[in-house]
Amino acid sequence: MKTIMIHEMPDHSGETVRIGAWLSNKRSSGKIAFLQLRDGSGFVQAVVVKEVVGEEIFAKAKSITQESSLYITAEVTVDERSTFGYELQVKEIEIIHEAVDYPITPKEHGTEFLMDHRHLWLRSRKQHAVMKIRDEIIRATYEFFHMNGFVKVDPPILTGSSPEGTSELFQTKYFEEDAYLSQSGQLYMEAAAMALGKVFSFGPTFRAEKSKTRRHLIEFWMIEPEMSFVEHAESLEVQEQYVTHVVQSVLQNCKLELERLDRDVSKLEKIQAPFPRITYDEAIKFLNDNGFDDIKWGEDFGSPHETAIAESYDMPVFITHYPIGIKPFYMQPHPDRDDVVLCADLIAPEGYGEIIGGSERVHDYELMKQRIKEHGLDEAAYEWYLDLSKYGAVPHSGFGLGLERTVAWISGVEHVRETIPFPRLLNRLYP
Repeated sequence: MKTIMIHEMPDHSGETVRIGAWLSNKRSSGKIAFLQLRDGSGFVQAVVVKEVVGEEIFAKAKSITQESSLYITAEVTVDERSTFGYELQVKEIEIIHEAVDYPITPKEHGTEFLMDHRHLWLRSRKQHAVMKIRDEIIRATYEFFHMNGFVKVDPPILTGSSPEGTSELFQTKYFEEDAYLSQSGQLYMEAAAMALGKVFSFGPTFRAEKSKTRRHLIEFWMIEPEMSFVEHAESLEVQEQYVTHVVQSVLQNCKLELERLDRDVSKLEKIQAPFPRITYDEAIKFLNDNGFDDIKWGEDFGSPHETAIAESYDMPVFITHYPIGIKPFYMQPHPDRDDVVLCADLIAPEGYGEIIGGSERVHDYELMKQRIKEHGLDEAAYEWYLDLSKYGAVPHSGFGLGLERTVAWISGVEHVRETIPFPRLLNRLYP
């Protein structure tokens, strides 16, 4: 007899199969029991009819406890009432392990309780759906960049310097030297782009930022492409094409998961390149004209400002050309203005904030030295990075997309803590 997984059931309609699963929930009457099963690939209902299986197996079905593991032998049948479209008509049940007093019951639980039991909370339908959407975003990311001629490169996680200063980095000892957990692989990816043309990285990054907002994590994952011979305008096109590809891939391949999360997919269906673009100057004027008198030119936007701007659009919106004083040293100045740089933040709709930050990079050697000095950075620590603009410098651009904020936006969950398997927060390092 063939052992299959739940997601393979449509290929075995009418056949008797064996499935290994866990019991997520159940209900029963005097003559029939309904077992809600999961196996990691999906969820399905298994129907146990007393007259079919006999007293012994029916009694076993009624006694199975939540999250017990079992093997089910059953016939795959069509069920037009379920979103999955199939169910199991049980013939035999073999209990592998009986779970006793499983802590997460179908009743409501507080957030801290669920976070303390994150290792078990991941088994729930909602968390399963979010993780499947996260996986699809990752798959679509690799697909997009490989289809467009990018090479995957892995920058180091331990670094001796920072792209944006060391005030929000985790410091550690690297034998006799100071080292930091990376907040971005960007500088190393620029070096890789000088060797391989178009590259991207995908890996963990760390910010020692004491923030408790729904948008922030201490450890999160970033996709960071860098492109040689690509200027600011072309980089924006790559960004909007990439985000469009990811959203459309989720719509196509995660229909059940989006439905399980009650996501309004009509909002996602609108996501198509090109995206609207406004300058920082225009954004400041818009905010000042709409009741945000607290924000002045030269200041960075907070969450309320980004949300207000995003609410004027039903697609992600680029805010371009930020003031030079609030952006990192490596961003290329505007050719016609000395007070702004060639950069953009991509703000997601529905209040999810910035999901991409990107810019054209400085490629002039003397300007790069000047910017490093102006930012109070140790030139010796960046000597290798200066070599990039010293030997065969070219215009080049790049950006970074925060995976967890993107997962939150696409899946429609409120807090980024649900978008990563084991979140690291200001007050949480367990489990």
